[in-house]
Amino acid sequence: MRLFLDANVLFSAAHNPSGNAHALFSLAAMGRIILVASRYAIEEASRNIALKCPDRARELESLLAGLVVGPEPAAALVSLAVEAGLPDKDAPILAAAIVASADLLVTGDRRHFGLLYGAAVQGVLILPPADAVIKVLDYLAPES
Repeated sequence: MRLFLDANVLFSAAHNPSGNAHALFSLAAMGRIILVASRYAIEEASRNIALKCPDRARELESLLAGLVVGPEPAAALVSLAVEAGLPDKDAPILAAAIVASADLLVTGDRRHFGLLYGAAVQGVLILPPADAVIKVLDYLAPES
């Protein structure tokens, strides 16, 4: 299972080691899920950590070492994300998740992605971190 992480999830994972965003990194360490982000998301998370809590920059760097950096999306795919109702600054996130062949796009941005929570766009299911943790746990659970 491939999870694409939005910048706010990267930020939250570095900022709060006991939160759902950080739990995704712990689950990925088990080896059955892959965490992916784009350079765009990584740069935004790094900027925000540097501005808001620079003491967590090392933690972010450590977490980023466990990520796959996905390819950047073409402009046409970004336009498709805008048509799905996302603002210009968030459309590259959904487009990058699609290009990365992610199963899930994990984002805590309820303001811009909230209407898409639980929906699949081009095969990518959009979920908040708590729901993504549940989905991953279900995926990792042995079948009875």
